[in-house]
Amino acid sequence: MLTRIDHIGIACFDLDKTVEFYRATYGFEVYHSEVNEEQGVREAMLKINATDDGGASYLQLLEPTREDSAVGKWLAKNGEGVHHIAFGTADVDGDAEAIRGKGVRVLYDEPRIGSMGSRITFLHPKDCHGVLTELVTSAEPSADHSSAEH
Repeated sequence: MLTRIDHIGIACFDLDKTVEFYRATYGFEVYHSEVNEEQGVREAMLKINATDDGGASYLQLLEPTREDSAVGKWLAKNGEGVHHIAFGTADVDGDAEAIRGKGVRVLYDEPRIGSMGSRITFLHPKDCHGVLTELVTSAEPSADHSSAEH
């Protein structure tokens, strides 16, 4: 089922300042960046390490591009901080259906496109002890992800 922690999503007001903090403090570099218009965010993925299943673990820094986005609303209510945790899986469709069968609300009927071409869905935080939880099936790796702005 779930193979790794894919990423921790961190909501921030200023993506560039937050990236600089993680670079200066921990030495983490931006592996990939993009704007997701559907979700209303500008993001940077900071690669932490590779994993045994061939994937990786990241910090995902999220800055809203509009106030009415999910991250924008969350920031207005909670301020900066951990927004969600994402678990990697080889089969987001099958795992989401299995988890739905256990009584956990899955927020999307069909997985959507996420960072770096991944397929994603979310689980309702009220069913996951207050934690917004994302399931991620990574896209096939491409040659270069460094700061590809979409």
